[in-house]
Amino acid sequence: MNAVVSASGVRMSYGDVQVLNGVDFTVASGEVSCVIGPSGSGKSTFLRCINGLEPVLGGSLRVLGEEVGHALRDGKYHPWTPKEFAAFRRNIGMVFQRFNLFAHQSAAENVACGPVHVLGTPADRARTVAMEHLDRVGLADHAHKRPHQLSGGQQQRVAIARALAMNPALMLFDEPTSALDPELVDEVLEVMKALAADGMTMVVVTHEIGFAREVGDRLTFFSDGVVVEQGRPRELLAAPRHERTKAFLSSVASRSTPHG
Repeated sequence: MNAVVSASGVRMSYGDVQVLNGVDFTVASGEVSCVIGPSGSGKSTFLRCINGLEPVLGGSLRVLGEEVGHALRDGKYHPWTPKEFAAFRRNIGMVFQRFNLFAHQSAAENVACGPVHVLGTPADRARTVAMEHLDRVGLADHAHKRPHQLSGGQQQRVAIARALAMNPALMLFDEPTSALDPELVDEVLEVMKALAADGMTMVVVTHEIGFAREVGDRLTFFSDGVVVEQGRPRELLAAPRHERTKAFLSSVASRSTPHG
């Protein structure tokens, strides 16, 4: 298996609060790996560790063939410099709960800014790239609009286009629909489904169980900073083995059941 992400015994804490307690996790090239679990279980922290936004304090985390945060030189591991972190992140797209778009820029300018300022792409070429990716997420006709003129779902699709414009080898999604009104969720999920169909390697922290069942190749349940169980989404959702997983899925099902 060609592993894009390989974690073994990953630990991370904020002061005295242990957030990750020995996470083992692997993502193969072209795989859509979905992560579910209760709030505070360490899902988002682990995603941030993959992108080098949080430090791994124990265990091993390799992403795109590199040990995150450290480089081997002269037989010893040395902490990455800011320049090395920046070079690493160029290959990873990350989409957050909040859209984090520049309010004073149009959708096209938001998408083009990464290629221009990080990759050194000429402005005219970056504009072309931006339009290609806005078209990919169904927003070519809105390229001139600023964020306040777009719905939440449209803003999140611009954020996805912005990440794609960097031509990443790996896409990370941190509950990308959680800040959206219910009627806007599907338009974002459809874009993510299209990316999966195109073979993009993706790690998706989500509470959209239907998406995980339909699109995911692997489903992992986090609780208390550890991986409780993982497997094929349809199998795990239909017959979870651990009581913690059963309780979580039962609570999710009860919240999504309409009340008359």
